[in-house]
Amino acid sequence: MKTIKPFHIVLVEPEIPPNTGNIARLCGATGTVLHLVGKLGFSTDDRALKRAGLDYWSEVDIHYWEDLDALKRAYPGGRFIYTSKKVPRSYIEMEFLAGDFIVFGKETKGLPDELIEANPETAVRIPIFGRVRSLNLSTAAGIVLYEALRQTGRLINSES
Repeated sequence: MKTIKPFHIVLVEPEIPPNTGNIARLCGATGTVLHLVGKLGFSTDDRALKRAGLDYWSEVDIHYWEDLDALKRAYPGGRFIYTSKKVPRSYIEMEFLAGDFIVFGKETKGLPDELIEANPETAVRIPIFGRVRSLNLSTAAGIVLYEALRQTGRLINSES
C-alpha cells in the first residue's frame, strides 16, 4: 500500500484558543500534522481550546517546538510555505507537494517580515477584496490546506 505524506500546519505563536482548536480539528479531519511553535498565548489545557476541538484531540498529531528553527532542524528536507498578506503570489499559484509545511503567523502580527523577505519563492497570500484587512486564522488555514489537498489529489475518493 502506498504511503501518503501528510501535510503539516505550523502555527507560530498563536494567540487565540478557539482558532487553534478549530485548526486542530481541521488537522484531525484531514490527517494533517499540527505544529505549535514558540510561546502560545494560552494554555493547551484552556477550556475554549478544547471546546473548539471538541472530542477530536486524540485524532490530532500535534507537536510543540521552542522556535521555528528547531522545527526546521527536525525536518531538514521539509519545504516550508509561508503565508502573508504582504506578498504578491496567491496561494492558488503555488504548486503544493505532499509533505509541505504550511506556516501561519500569530493573529495580530502575522509572520515576521524578515522571514517572508528571505523566502519569496515559497511565500503566498490569500486574496482579500474590499476593506477587510484579514481573514480569521482558522479560515485561512482551511482555505490553503484544502487547496494543497486538492492539488495533490487527496480529495478524490477520500473516505468519509
